[in-house]
Amino acid sequence: MAIGAGATVASTALEERGLGGAVDDNRIMLDIDSKFLGTDAGMLTKVDVEVHEGRVLLAGRVSNRAQRVEAVRLAWQVDGVTQVINEIQVAEPEDVGDYMHDIWLAQELHAVLLVDSKVRAVNYNVDCVGGTIYLMGVAQNKAELQRAIDHARDIPYVRQVVSYVRIKDAAKPVKPQPATPAPNSDSLTAAQPAAAPP
Repeated sequence: MAIGAGATVASTALEERGLGGAVDDNRIMLDIDSKFLGTDAGMLTKVDVEVHEGRVLLAGRVSNRAQRVEAVRLAWQVDGVTQVINEIQVAEPEDVGDYMHDIWLAQELHAVLLVDSKVRAVNYNVDCVGGTIYLMGVAQNKAELQRAIDHARDIPYVRQVVSYVRIKDAAKPVKPQPATPAPNSDSLTAAQPAAAPP
């Protein structure tokens, strides 16, 4: 276990966000999960949370719009969050088979990125909901990001690829002023689902 932990730390240190950034992101994710648990325990199973450089991606399926709004509101309450990307759908929950298939698709992409020497896989977070692949992280350049997107598209049964990956030289997002997200809005981010970088 000690060897595994050491390898994880070494791997994390190689990421663009660094060890400190990864620790901060992990703390943010745990805090959001805690808020979900304290408000509606079912939200933990309905909404996936990915965090990278303080940017929070919420993806999943909830039964009504109020739950969608509440998940975003709770995420914004956590210290260190700079952006909340709301990809939560109001729809029937996935069955176990669909859920396991999404896990398989995400693992397939992870495996492909790891063996591509032109992609720094350690910098990418991958999530999958309903056959849609969500990418987060930091790409070295647009060409690398395009390779990651193309790999995702090449996996059978992937319906869509949505990228929230930041190009390395682009500025990191900063937390908006308190007045900027609107109190009762369920769309609290301007992030665009980029099928491919320009």
